Amino acid sequence: MSNSIFISDTHLGLQGERAEACKIRRFEELADLVVRQEVTAVYMLGDILDYWMEFRHVIPRYFSAFLCILRDLSRHDVELHWFSGNHDFALGRFFTDEFGVRCWYGMQELTLDGKRFYLGHGDGLDSSDIGYRLFVSLIRNRFNQKLLSALQPDLAVGIMRGFSRMSRKRNPAPSNEESDFLLQYADALVRQKDFDYFVCGHSHALKQTTLCNGRSRYINLGTWIDGTFPYGMFHNGEFSLQEL
Repeated sequence: MSNSIFISDTHLGLQGERAEACKIRRFEELADLVVRQEVTAVYMLGDILDYWMEFRHVIPRYFSAFLCILRDLSRHDVELHWFSGNHDFALGRFFTDEFGVRCWYGMQELTLDGKRFYLGHGDGLDSSDIGYRLFVSLIRNRFNQKLLSALQPDLAVGIMRGFSRMSRKRNPAPSNEESDFLLQYADALVRQKDFDYFVCGHSHALKQTTLCNGRSRYINLGTWIDGTFPYGMFHNGEFSLQEL
C-alpha cells in the first residue's frame, strides 16, 4: 500500500508577508511529513499559487522558497501531480522539466491502490457559465501565453496578477452555493460512474461526506488562506482529512 497526500487552494502570493511566511513554514512541515512517512505521491489540486507566469530564461522570485520545497520532494522520488486551478492556470513546462511534476487540466479519473478517484480543482464544471469558459479559453491559449512571456518580466507578471484578480472578482468569496454545486455535481456523477472518492477544492469549504449511493465519498480540501492548514491523506485504502 502507498501513501498519498492531497492539498488545494493554498494561494501562495495572495496575502501579506506574515501570512505568506506562515504558509511556507507549513509547506516545509508537510514536506518533512512526506519524507518521514515515506509518502509516495503528492496531489496538488489547484490554486497552489495565486498566479504564475512562465518565461524561457527568468524564474519569478516570489515563489523561490516553494520551488526549493518542490526540488527537495523530487529528490526524494516523490510523485508530484499538479491540477491546474483558476489561478495557477498557466503551468507550462517548467514544473515538469525542472521537478518532474505531472500537470493535469480538468477533472481526471485515477486509480490509487485499487480505489477509483475523481480528482481536480473543481472549477469550470458548470456548463452554463459561459463567461468563465471564455475566460479560461483566453488565459490558457498557448499563443496568448507566448505573447505574455515575450514581454518584460515585471510587466508580464503584473498582467498575470491582474488575471488572478479577475478570477477572484468572478468568485469573490467562498459561498454555500458554490460548495453545494460541487457536491451536487459529484452526486450526479456517481449515478453515472462507479468511483470511491471525488476530491476537489475551489470553494474553500472543507468538507467530507457520503454521496447519494451511500458508499462513495465527497471531499473538499478547503483552503490555507484562513489560518488553517488542512490536507488529505490516503493511507491503507482509506481517505482522511488532517491538519498541520
